[in-house]
Amino acid sequence: MKKSFFDKIHKAHNVPKALPGEKEIDQFIVRLLQFLFPELNNIRFKTESEIQEEFAAIQQLFEDLLLKTEACEKSFALSSCQLFFSELENIYDLCIEDADAILSGDPAAIDRKEVIRTYPGFFAIAIYRIAHVMLGLDIPYLPRIFTEYAHVRTSIDIHPKAKIGRKFCIDHGTGVVVGETCIIGSNVKVYQGVTLGAMSVRKEMALTKRHPTIGDNVVIYAGATILGGRTVIGANSIIGGNVWLTESVAPNSRVYYAHDSQLIKASV
Repeated sequence: MKKSFFDKIHKAHNVPKALPGEKEIDQFIVRLLQFLFPELNNIRFKTESEIQEEFAAIQQLFEDLLLKTEACEKSFALSSCQLFFSELENIYDLCIEDADAILSGDPAAIDRKEVIRTYPGFFAIAIYRIAHVMLGLDIPYLPRIFTEYAHVRTSIDIHPKAKIGRKFCIDHGTGVVVGETCIIGSNVKVYQGVTLGAMSVRKEMALTKRHPTIGDNVVIYAGATILGGRTVIGANSIIGGNVWLTESVAPNSRVYYAHDSQLIKASV
């Protein structure tokens, strides 16, 4: 091996460490999820003092992560940690609503316990909800690291900056993509392979709305691709499997391909 290669690696390793390590990040998110959802944990905290002690320990883990993130000054890290944990009850309540939406939307689901313990859609949405609050507090790097952790575990890619309403259901989930500027209403159900993406990936469009808006009570079936920041799917619509959309759809619509591959848009 050429010396130039080792010189490059040496240089990379001598850049000041700007982020906490992977094990520390994994430890925090796993422990937080297990605290919120005992279905993921063999341990039960049976007294209030045990719950408060674990809460304080997890809070300390997060504070340590922030202090090891170079972009976070100490005062910002401490205040952001407090603000994040003050939002934890709201995050929990939203996640429970998501679990119940998945339970009611999937005939194969037995109960909420099964959804929380086994469904990749719930896991990805829960981590998105955590990361979204962090991003709203201007915490750098960690929100995207957490959603990519979920991406690796579930094959579901939700950008932490996307805006998602209540009672979100992802069924099966493999290959679902929700882009950065996507807006999703409440009581929306998405199946595997759905892409809510952008028409263009030009860097100069980074600050514009590039991803679609999905209204309340919309169902999007497997393999559908909906693109563009100006594309709006009206409330109460049903988007059929494998549909490709780059234009808006009126509320109460049904969009699907006919047998001759013609795209049909009809009122529900």
